[in-house]
Amino acid sequence: MNDKPFPFLPSATPATWLGVMGGGQLGRMFAHAAQAMGYKVTVLEPARDCPAGHAADHLLSAGYTDEAALDEMALQCRAVTTEFENVPAQSLAFLAERCVVAPSAAAVSVAQDRIAEKRFFTACAGQSGVLPAPHKIIGSAADIDAIPDELLPGILKTVRLGYDGKGQVRVKTREEAQAAFAGMNGVECVLEKMLPLAYEISVLAARGADGASVVYPIAENVHRHGILFTTTVPGPNVSADCAHKAQDAALAIIAALDYVGVLCIEFFVLQDGSLVVNEMAPRPHNSGHYTIDACVTSQFAQQVRAMAGLPLGDVRQHSPAVMLNILGDIWFEDDGDEPREPAWDRILAMPGANLHLYGKDDPRRGRKMGHVTFIAPTLAEAQANLQAACAILGIQP
Repeated sequence: MNDKPFPFLPSATPATWLGVMGGGQLGRMFAHAAQAMGYKVTVLEPARDCPAGHAADHLLSAGYTDEAALDEMALQCRAVTTEFENVPAQSLAFLAERCVVAPSAAAVSVAQDRIAEKRFFTACAGQSGVLPAPHKIIGSAADIDAIPDELLPGILKTVRLGYDGKGQVRVKTREEAQAAFAGMNGVECVLEKMLPLAYEISVLAARGADGASVVYPIAENVHRHGILFTTTVPGPNVSADCAHKAQDAALAIIAALDYVGVLCIEFFVLQDGSLVVNEMAPRPHNSGHYTIDACVTSQFAQQVRAMAGLPLGDVRQHSPAVMLNILGDIWFEDDGDEPREPAWDRILAMPGANLHLYGKDDPRRGRKMGHVTFIAPTLAEAQANLQAACAILGIQP
């Protein structure tokens, strides 16, 4: 828990300032939510041209460890959060000596390190009822020689800085694992056993400084090339029993972390119906974007509430939803290099279509450029609109 208390932060005149570490699209959407509630937002980000900086009331263009910039943020802001997990934990600890920080540096540091994360998941399995996949820490070539047979085939993952499929290699043999380890320059890794996966889900939970917690409906996710492709809520394959187990596990995990803010936890659902906890993100998450259009309280408004010491918001979902992640690929035809604007007019002509673009001027293949959420009276209608949108945008459904 932070040393600083979590006071009620009213949105009055002059407006209270909230801070966010990181200048990406999550920071941008956080700024929109905070400003809608009457707050002003400061963003600290090294790049001057960034999505969150375009929306913020104040941009501090500096490195995440720049103590002068951190001091300035703490002096201006009553509370600070982070929009991605790789902000240095020591910077959050530095800020916590001067202002409210949510989530804490300790909680973020667990999510930054796959070894610490797996140890934490294992330690709280008695409360959560779920374990991570069987795994082995790989620090040297000798560790690969000692891999138990039952861990192969597996996925070799770097301990730090892996996201969107980066820093991960599937391996079937020790020889493939040795080659992958060498290709990662011998950095510390974790080898996870590949499991008989049925589908993947994520659970979005939020916790206030007073310990009150809420959990959103279960999101069923489809990934392509390690990047989230679609999120469907309610998950069409998720049974009531699976949903309850995942939500209960998420609430146990967020309490064990003594967490304040929005936390996303990803789970594997195996073919026998059992749950395995995969990883967590100490922030709002790509799979939670549907909450902007389909829930009473969006994940970003929830983050504002938690860090400002306000009561947590209603997590009810008022409409079935399917979210389509938009990558820069759709700006290009086939193998062409000249970008052209996608047919947003045709997308927005569809009932229940909600387009969110992130203000990035340079579309690149594989780069997250935005998302579209389709809401409808029934899940089948939302799914049909997703299929139609994929056809319009040239995306393989």
